Amino acid sequence: MRAPILNLLLIGSLAGASLASTSLAGTSLAQAQTATTPQTAAVSPDAIKQREQELEAARASRKSAEEAQAKLKAEITSLGQDRTQLNQQLIDTAANVRSVETKIDEAEARLRSLNGREQQMRSSLDSRRADIVEVLAALQRAGRRSPPALLVRPEDALQSLRTAMLLGAVVPDLRGRAEKIAGELGELVALRKNIATERDQLAADRDKVRSDQTRLTALIDERQRQQASREKDLDAESARAIALSRQVGDLQGLIAKMEQDLQSAAKAAEKAAEAARQAEAKAAASANAGTKSGPAAFKDRSRTTPAIAFAVAKGLLPLPVNGNKIRDFGGSDGVGGVQKGISLATRPGSQVTTPCDGWVVYAGPFRSYGQLLILNAGGGYHVLIAGMERISVNIGQFVLTGEPVASMGSTSQVASILATNASQPVLYVEFRKDGTPIDPGPWWAANEGEKVRG
Repeated sequence: MRAPILNLLLIGSLAGASLASTSLAGTSLAQAQTATTPQTAAVSPDAIKQREQELEAARASRKSAEEAQAKLKAEITSLGQDRTQLNQQLIDTAANVRSVETKIDEAEARLRSLNGREQQMRSSLDSRRADIVEVLAALQRAGRRSPPALLVRPEDALQSLRTAMLLGAVVPDLRGRAEKIAGELGELVALRKNIATERDQLAADRDKVRSDQTRLTALIDERQRQQASREKDLDAESARAIALSRQVGDLQGLIAKMEQDLQSAAKAAEKAAEAARQAEAKAAASANAGTKSGPAAFKDRSRTTPAIAFAVAKGLLPLPVNGNKIRDFGGSDGVGGVQKGISLATRPGSQVTTPCDGWVVYAGPFRSYGQLLILNAGGGYHVLIAGMERISVNIGQFVLTGEPVASMGSTSQVASILATNASQPVLYVEFRKDGTPIDPGPWWAANEGEKVRG
């Protein structure tokens, strides 16, 4: 039973030594600063050498970054016009980014819990500081006292007996208090180790997501460069689209205006209609054959039309962003109306991907929605995604499920009626069938539905 007491003594001694060394270090630093304040001290050869080493390390780091960037550029350029490989790289990298974003969210949640527990334990120990001091002092006195001298004078023997009787009454209580404090201190030490481990993993995940985002940016640039080489009038079309968007007041009017008056959007609508007819015929044939469409249908990265008809894609589509659902379809919009889509609170800078195959019929700012992206998924279905800070696709472009198309900002870009916290990025997603908003719930994959339950 002496082990916990000795351990606590050791912990107390170490803590005292640590505090003393910290105090001395702070005093030394303050003295050094005071000494050098009146006049600039001469720079020593060691300081010059250290600065040279730091400069060399910075140069090496910059050179390494430049080499990595050049390697990445060469790798992406080597993809050339191979659209399949480029699409595969885009979708895989975007999936990696979203996966690491999820890990970061989970790590931050664990850290919040651990930090809260640490604060509770610190508060508990602080409130019992007097008890701890008393126990430590008593244990130190007991540890330093020599064993009772029984074979000396009778008076000494009596005094030793009295001392032994006194210790016999006090030590059990002291031991219990000491063991309890030692247990709490041990738990605090273990807790701090867990926090350090979580922080290290979080830092590694953040480095990984930054690396993947750099790669993703380069891939997106290459995709858009190829798109621009095929469509010479993209800038003019985009400017015309924004001008037309100012002439309409609602989303349905915007969709109709784009697909009627804008050449690239009109072509996209025609392709979507034709693809829908083919997909429906294929779906009917599959139904007659007793086969069902599944996730495997989306594996062909070379496709230029939807893998399956949107109507039969229920239960297969991924959410376009990692986030928490703050408003659901059919619920209150906060101003007495009904929510026509879903709202997802996201992390700042989160990657936004397409939930389905489709053609872009609008990409740009629109009234209170921030940056708005509208996809024609065929069969009379449209998918609207709003609230992003940047969109990285163009009108008329065909995009695949899971392909990166936009990124969130650091604050909400949509009207306050769509967000519960204007300081947090919020993505708004709406599905429409023949112009009427519909519940997107049945289309989300089962695991995606679990992610956004509030």
